Amino acid sequence: MSLDKNLANCINALKSALPAKSYSEDADVIAPYLREWRDKYFGQTPLLLLPASTDEVSQMVKICAQHKISLMPQGGNTGLVGGNTPQGEILINLKRMNAVRAASADDNVLIAEAGLTLIEAQQAAGKIGRKFPLSLASEGSCTIGGNLSTNAGGVHVIKYGTAKELCLGVEAVLPNGDIHHGLSSLKKDNTGYDLSRLFLGAEGTLGIITAASLKLFPKPSSVQRAMAGLNSVTHALALLNLAQNPALTMFEIIPRIGLDLVTTHIPNMRNPFPQNHDWYVLIDWEFYGQEKDSSDQGGQGEQTAQNLLMQAAEAGLIEDAVLAQNESQAANLLALREHMSAAQKFNGGSIKHDVSVPVARLPEFFDLADKASQDCIAGCRPVGFGHLGDGNIHYNVAQPEHMDTEAFLARWDDLTEAIHDVVCDLGGSISAEHGIGIMKKEDLARRADPVKIALMRSLKQTLDPQNIMNPRVMIDI
Repeated sequence: MSLDKNLANCINALKSALPAKSYSEDADVIAPYLREWRDKYFGQTPLLLLPASTDEVSQMVKICAQHKISLMPQGGNTGLVGGNTPQGEILINLKRMNAVRAASADDNVLIAEAGLTLIEAQQAAGKIGRKFPLSLASEGSCTIGGNLSTNAGGVHVIKYGTAKELCLGVEAVLPNGDIHHGLSSLKKDNTGYDLSRLFLGAEGTLGIITAASLKLFPKPSSVQRAMAGLNSVTHALALLNLAQNPALTMFEIIPRIGLDLVTTHIPNMRNPFPQNHDWYVLIDWEFYGQEKDSSDQGGQGEQTAQNLLMQAAEAGLIEDAVLAQNESQAANLLALREHMSAAQKFNGGSIKHDVSVPVARLPEFFDLADKASQDCIAGCRPVGFGHLGDGNIHYNVAQPEHMDTEAFLARWDDLTEAIHDVVCDLGGSISAEHGIGIMKKEDLARRADPVKIALMRSLKQTLDPQNIMNPRVMIDI
């Protein structure tokens, strides 16, 4: 990579100021950070920064700001909208900042550095008898900083909310290198603007989250999981309404084509039903202080699930159902949902959408989106799945069986336009939990309220007047 003089001077200044472990120019070391896992985005960077502390992040940003050199923050590199793949920017990855700074059962707070993986945060909460409820298929790789920067959702939003709602405050480095000390264990603090919220969902455009105060919850004594087979999204919605109670934690929908892909291509996965169904839903309830007794009727969780499924069957909403009888069976049912994304790689080219609509309009969305997809590309194969309980659907569309993959993927923008038209007509959002990145930036600019875009630009210009912090992502100034 040929460097201009200013960039070369910036890199030399960074290398002079930092310990050797805090940066790399080795192409082999850098290579894994430049590739999105779906192979849609590939990048380049003249330097990889690997800070070990907030002070190091501050030092790095100050040097880049002095030289007016752009930075791209990166977490676990599990993003899906191109917001974490550099195109010439200096890349700063926070994986070395992975400490748990504090954990308090009394305060129900975990203070974690940004590079801590989500599963490590869950485990740290478990060690003090608490639960951090954010849960994603990528939780072994994604990081707390990335989760907050994209306002990740996951399977438990129906009860606990998105990442934004699970955060009390953040520590963040601003585009000039100053540190916002916003970590707090307080549930109430009305001392002016809640500045930490600015960085949640901002995708690194306003600063770099280096640590966060996370909300913890009581650890349930038991979790009951069930899976049901149905013949329509309308019946799935009716089942959701029937299932609503304070214990409901997860309500996911899977189409037959999706389950078939998982059981066909992912080792050790099998359909738990003797017959196929058009749709499946995966349901969790959490219970506290209730253990199974020795009677035939079991505990509260099993009774709750049995009563619901019996009512649903009597109402003609479900065709069959299975209850997990132990942790192993529960894990196997969840795995059918968690492998949905990986299994679709075996289905040829896939054009992916992360959208949300009002829950009441989900049946209408599926009907309209399927029609729009076929009108755009005849013979394509929609695979819509995800978080029915909160209205967030991952509406992916696989190529027609006899269509060339390259020709199909060339229609990405046309198909996305059609699906996003449906979403907006139904009062939905073109990005539910993956963010905007570069993939949806132009669509956001065209579809969002002009006042909102103007305010976003004004905020960006105020905090980052040199436009060095993730400058290609989300919004242009």
